[in-house]
Amino acid sequence: MTFIHTLTPNNDPSKTGPNDLDLPTLNSPDPDSPGLEPPGLHLIGPELPELDPRGLDLPGLELLGAKAQGLIILMSLGLPVPPGFVITTEACRAFLRDGCLPECLEVELAEALSALESSVDRLPLLVSVRSGAAVSMPGMMNTFLQVGREGPTDPPPQPSANPPFTQDPAVPVGFPSLAPPTVGSSTATSPVRSSTAMAPPTVGSSPAGSRATGSTATGSLGMAKARDADGPSLGVQVRRAVEEVFASWNTPRAVTYRELHDVPHDLGTAVVVQAMVFGDRDSHSGSGVAFSRNPSTGEKSVHGDVLFGHQGEDVVSGRFPTHPLTDLAAREPSVWAALVEALALLERRFRDVCHVEFTYESGRLWFLQVRPGGLSGRAAVRATVELTDEGILDRRTALTRVTPQQLKAARTPRIRLDGALEVIARGVAASPGVATGRIAVTADQAARMAVTGPVILVRPHTSPLDMHGLAAAAGIVTTVGGPTSHAAVVARSLGKPSVVSATALKVDPTTGCVHTPTGLLREGTLITIDGLGGEVVLGSPPITAGDTDPHLARLLSWADEAITEGTT
Repeated sequence: MTFIHTLTPNNDPSKTGPNDLDLPTLNSPDPDSPGLEPPGLHLIGPELPELDPRGLDLPGLELLGAKAQGLIILMSLGLPVPPGFVITTEACRAFLRDGCLPECLEVELAEALSALESSVDRLPLLVSVRSGAAVSMPGMMNTFLQVGREGPTDPPPQPSANPPFTQDPAVPVGFPSLAPPTVGSSTATSPVRSSTAMAPPTVGSSPAGSRATGSTATGSLGMAKARDADGPSLGVQVRRAVEEVFASWNTPRAVTYRELHDVPHDLGTAVVVQAMVFGDRDSHSGSGVAFSRNPSTGEKSVHGDVLFGHQGEDVVSGRFPTHPLTDLAAREPSVWAALVEALALLERRFRDVCHVEFTYESGRLWFLQVRPGGLSGRAAVRATVELTDEGILDRRTALTRVTPQQLKAARTPRIRLDGALEVIARGVAASPGVATGRIAVTADQAARMAVTGPVILVRPHTSPLDMHGLAAAAGIVTTVGGPTSHAAVVARSLGKPSVVSATALKVDPTTGCVHTPTGLLREGTLITIDGLGGEVVLGSPPITAGDTDPHLARLLSWADEAITEGTT
């Protein structure tokens, strides 16, 4: 059985499958720029099944996962993707069943890594090892970055003619333990997307800011002080990372997420291994998340977050104050233009709103992921109606695109603001709706307090380890992060109001208190949040039902017409 597939790029963007669209062609990357070549992911194993118009071909999706399917589509459109390969969900299911990787996978993995090393103009090769289930589970499983450092004296992974990176003192120096993981062990409970650096960084080996964000993995993958200059090989490190990703399928946070979203527990996850690209290489590097339309309102405007001089994990973690994506236009106009063009291309390809994770390194844009959807109910209704007006969808498809839950959330209640209200903070509106509840400052507190009434979880930022608290809370507030941070993404997926980047608030989890400009709020204090206006208000203010959404009215009129036509 073959467990590793590589993904062949289609270098002719005009050939995108059985339902070809008249799509623009992006400008090719500068062939003289140093570093990775843009051919994409090399092919090993059986041919991939033909994709359907939205790239959601079920056999391929279940085998390769949504992340890999998205990479296939990106390459089919001629968009730049770092080279790599995917280990299928079949290997994950075998690992979960047997407690170890299939024997034949060892040989395939060695061959795939050898081919990847040959295709990359960087030594030593550093790779990312990321989960990718058939159904998107943002942040619920482990991700590892900079896998492959063999010793503390290794040369930096950089092309010639580039200045060396500066060392980030925040990165621990050490090697991952080589002890095999126990399926379901605490080892796999490290923060997902809080990427663990699996190798010892050295002076000149990694960009400033390229660090293990959040807590590092514990247990058998915990970081230790470097023993000597001879660390584990790339193959051994990648194998250990793959085992940890597979084991993280059954962590409590992942199980909770699947139960909340009715995702089958027997799917398993694929693993995507790719050559690293660095958003913190130099002053012309950065990372971000971009939506083709506003994920909260559905407005047709490119929307998202960017961090200059940072890796992508820093953007989605919510631990750093991000910049509006539009700041990229002034800072890196060529990257901005290519990104906007790519989003338009992808929206027509998927026939849906899309969001991408991207990194640009020394002015060169790379796409790391693409997914459709991720909108609030209000945004889903507006985007669906406007995509129909633009001829991308027909009305019949539009009526099946919006879920009952999204319809319910489309008419958004609002806080009725007046002079008597005490607005304790304003932040970024991340997920529309109004929620009233008692303050909880940890996920555990939120889960306990929610048994007796609604709770608002107030955190500096959230991580996948907070999933049980996010599920229990009626609303979510963070003091940092942007509209594409972990808290915002999870809130929209759960249909819960959220305000992020409420910078006037200071959370003290040790005392259970929230400091505001006007005083101290203790755990259990009643507050209300408006996820469309971005307000955090003391007490329980009057709520308006919200104006009738004209896009919702149009969508419902189409439904009435369809019913009438069906009965005549």
